[in-house]
Amino acid sequence: MLESVGSLTGSPWIYAVVALSILFDVFLPVLPSGVLVIAAATAAAAGSGAETGQAGQVPDILVLILSAATASVMGDLVAYRLAWRGGERLDRAIARSRRLASAQERLGSALARGGGALVVLARFAPAGRSVVSFGAGAAHRKVREFLPWSALAGIAWAAYSVGLGYFGAQWLGTTWLATAVSFAALVGAGAVAAYVMRRPAEA
Repeated sequence: MLESVGSLTGSPWIYAVVALSILFDVFLPVLPSGVLVIAAATAAAAGSGAETGQAGQVPDILVLILSAATASVMGDLVAYRLAWRGGERLDRAIARSRRLASAQERLGSALARGGGALVVLARFAPAGRSVVSFGAGAAHRKVREFLPWSALAGIAWAAYSVGLGYFGAQWLGTTWLATAVSFAALVGAGAVAAYVMRRPAEA
């Protein structure tokens, strides 16, 4: 994968590839969006270590964070709107899923209290973003209750993922090892987030 990403890192197309992966992984959580973000950030670290004087170095970590965060929020909103309009068929599907029904109930009460930290936490958990975005829409939560937390979640996840790739490459070099360690840290954060999300439901 690094070879494929590497062929794009000198072009602005890298931002589009990363953004599209993040946009659609709310529907297909198996998409390797986290790996793509880390690989692109690793390439940015390699560019920063090269001779300076190249204006408009691609990829730029700030633009990469902005692209990733924007795509994350857009994907959340698309899932939210689809679930909002899903009607009875979606309601039945959620009712059949213990996980979705529980997440919908917890998310609704959290947003009603003004505490949307669950949205931010879910962004790091495997498939958590999908569950929360669809759950918020199906529960007909107001967009003003959901959108700010979705934006915060997207920024936090994008900054964390880009930071892992960039600083991992700075410390370990632009190698497979750096990417693997950075991705392991992203997976670790996801495991912790999933554990914390499950804990209240099991209490």
